[in-house]
Amino acid sequence: MKPLIATASATASASALLLCLAAVPAAAWDARAERGRALAQADCARCHAIGRTGASPLRLAPPFRTLHERYPVDDLAEALTEGIRTGHPSMPEFRFAPDQAEALIAYLKTLER
Repeated sequence: MKPLIATASATASASALLLCLAAVPAAAWDARAERGRALAQADCARCHAIGRTGASPLRLAPPFRTLHERYPVDDLAEALTEGIRTGHPSMPEFRFAPDQAEALIAYLKTLER
């Protein structure tokens, strides 16, 4: 029979390893969301409020924090890669690479919380 201390130590080690492994995807997600925030700042903030507060610089442009109220942001992937076109002439057409669209969507999801 194994000593109780050795079993408890092995259990603690296994638990710590699982916590570390679980943190890796979260860290990757955070890095992706941060890249999406940087894209939003560079390409969208001139017109849209991209943060959790504040008004959009262009009144017609919805704040990013409200986009999930209109439609699931996951549904934006195709539009982001094929080119977003809107009904108002002041918004330019944007086309993002698939990894950029993923990053922007990851950032938009952080605004839903």
